[in-house]
Amino acid sequence: MEIYSLDKQNLQSVKLFPFKREKEIQSIVENNVDELFGIEFVSTEFTIGEFRIDSLCYNRESNSFVIIEYKKGSSYSVIDQGYSYMSKMLNNKSDFILEFNERKNESLKRNQVDWSQSKVIFVAPSFNAYQKNSVNFNDVPFELWEIQRFDNKTIALNQHVSQSQESISKISSNGGNKVIREVAKEVKVYSKEDLISHSSDDIRDIWSIIEDRLLSSDFANTRFKYTRQYIRFSKNNNAAIVYFYFQKFKLKIQISGGTIYPDGKPSKQFVELDDVKKRTTRKESLWSTGAKMIEFEIIIDKNENDIDYLISLMKQRYLAV
Repeated sequence: MEIYSLDKQNLQSVKLFPFKREKEIQSIVENNVDELFGIEFVSTEFTIGEFRIDSLCYNRESNSFVIIEYKKGSSYSVIDQGYSYMSKMLNNKSDFILEFNERKNESLKRNQVDWSQSKVIFVAPSFNAYQKNSVNFNDVPFELWEIQRFDNKTIALNQHVSQSQESISKISSNGGNKVIREVAKEVKVYSKEDLISHSSDDIRDIWSIIEDRLLSSDFANTRFKYTRQYIRFSKNNNAAIVYFYFQKFKLKIQISGGTIYPDGKPSKQFVELDDVKKRTTRKESLWSTGAKMIEFEIIIDKNENDIDYLISLMKQRYLAV
């Protein structure tokens, strides 16, 4: 793919500016993990036993740890390294809690962490076909992100997303890797069906309409993420737009308003919804940091007949981020 910068009507070729060392990639990501992945940096080069974790991060939304590993070459196994790191974390939970508390000056408790949502992110200039194919399952707790730098100070980040419906548990349970089996007992990668399967046909039908609307060209650069409790709809990977909570006969929708910091200042992407029909309830939740998360909640049931208006409310948040 050729990349150009546009100056008025003139195109100028943008050339690749390769990374020389893994540390260059690590520095960029560690200083921008919130912008890139919507998570919080904890520490660098965290050593646990014989392992040295490049970047240890924490996802306050899912209350889970995220390990980020940076690679320059391709002579390594994503599966072997990923599951080794996951196993090390799950068998040394207290060390991860201690590292977090010392670095963040907080008092996170072991039972406050959702270990089932643990994740490893690999960041590299490229992954070969073997590495991509090795994670071609629907329940591998890893993410592969390719990063490239260009000579006009532009950074491109692209995720390799598996389209497979195959589970790695079928392979590991049939005489496969013991580490994979042990990790799979505690870590769960959720799918859309996991979230909507217990809802009524009416709610599933409503969700199908909403999903189709959110996948339209009106909402570019967005994606769905599936967690244990909700489906998260976000822009550019990290900016939350909407959370969907599925019940048997109801669908709870929480449109994110953004953050109000302890000093009372709102985040730059903060938005107060213009809800002329008064369909939403404004709610606040307090984080341990003292910041407030503002959300606008809507409860809909099988009789919902104003999806166009609901989509317009979501669009307000989309445009703010």
